[in-house]
Amino acid sequence: MIAGIGVDIVELKRMKEVIEKNEKFIDRVLTTEERNLFDQLGEKRQVEFLGGRFACKEAFSKAYGTGIGKVKLTDVEVLREENGRPIVTKSPFEGKVHVSISHTEIMAIAQIILEND
Repeated sequence: MIAGIGVDIVELKRMKEVIEKNEKFIDRVLTTEERNLFDQLGEKRQVEFLGGRFACKEAFSKAYGTGIGKVKLTDVEVLREENGRPIVTKSPFEGKVHVSISHTEIMAIAQIILEND
């Protein structure tokens, strides 16, 4: 049974500006494992990665019904399977968490579906 659905969209230009102005923002958004993946990427891909992960975490907070604040951004971790598919590996939700991320040249979007077992 679906417990929640959330979606969020991020402008990549804005994400790039945030990274350039405040590098501490990266560590407020990414877990240690996510940061390890981020650090392996080129600049353009880093912006897409951070935008996508930020969108995932915002979408999660919407699906979970709390908004950011009660759930910290680092309470949710989105890594990737060997084939590149994103997977939520950590969250406060006890059921299944489904995630999808997509990018264009200017936007990143994520959708989260929470499913009770």
